[in-house]
Order: sequence, then C-alpha cells, then structure tokens
Amino acid sequence: FGSNLIAEDIKSIKRISVGEKNAKITIIAYESLTCGHCADFHESVYPSLKKDFIDKGLVRIEFRHFPLDIAAFNASKIGQCNNDGKSDIMHILYSGQEKWVRGKTVDEAKIYLKQFLEDEGVYVDFEKCLNDKVIEDFVLNDRIEGVKKFKVNATPTIIINNKKFEKALNYKNLKKYLEKLI
Repeated sequence: FGSNLIAEDIKSIKRISVGEKNAKITIIAYESLTCGHCADFHESVYPSLKKDFIDKGLVRIEFRHFPLDIAAFNASKIGQCNNDGKSDIMHILYSGQEKWVRGKTVDEAKIYLKQFLEDEGVYVDFEKCLNDKVIEDFVLNDRIEGVKKFKVNATPTIIINNKKFEKALNYKNLKKYLEKLI
C-alpha cells in the first residue's frame, strides 16, 4: 500500500517543460545541473531553439534529470520542488553555475547552493525540498529511465521524438535536424 501511494505521488509531480503540449516535435533533454556543457546548451542553443521553434508551437522541450553528482542531485530536487512545471529555477541555476557549483564536501556544496538561491531571490523551503522523498524518487527515476530507454551515459543528451540526437550539439545541427521533421 505504501509504495502505491508513492507511485501516485510521483505521478502528481509536473515535468519541467516549455512549449505546446501537442507540438509536432518533442525534445527530451537529459541534463545534470552541474554539467558545464548543459549550461552552455542553455546559454548558446536554447534561446534560439525557443525563439525559432518552441515559441512558434512547433517544438516542446522536456527537461529530465540526470544528476552526475550529489550537488546536481540536490539542485534537481530544488528545481523540481515548486512542482509548477516551469523552467525558471533551472535556468537560474545554469546561468549562475560557477557561483554555486563548489565546495569540498556535500555540506559545503549545500551551503553554496542555498546562498546562491537566496542571492538570486529564489525562495524555496530548502531543507524540505532536499528531504522530499517523492521528489528524490522522481529525479532518480528520470536518470534510471534515461539509461534504460535511451542509453544515456553523458549530459546533455538530446532525444528528439524518441530518437537520440547523435550529431554535435550546436544550434546549426539541431536546427537542420528539426527542419527535416517539420
């Protein structure tokens, strides 16, 4: 009975996504919030992708958790904690990654993460979010599904309409690939 409750709770968590629910193309981005290449994707690829495809209703992007370390795991739980499906906190974490991804211990890393969020005006119940077992399971299940279903072994990994994007991840390659699907 207890595990069924957790399964129902996990289903109530909203996936972080941007774009029309019924867009022709769905991109799944497996990312780790401490990954420099993921931060680069959000800085140099995502804005054009959003302007040219997402905002026009052609593409929907879902961000899936694939934490590579405990700092990323904690940040994923924070990003998911408001359960509003919005990507705002995630984008803030990527844009300021160099300010919070540090510390020699897990406890130090948590202090930097908490301080960064406060400095950015992001207010969440930090300890509650980190200790929420339902969110923790949700994040870990994303990672497990990524490995099992798509053989994800690095971040970012981009899945487009359930097929792994194998080319170098830059906007030019992504745009060319998406244009063929439209």
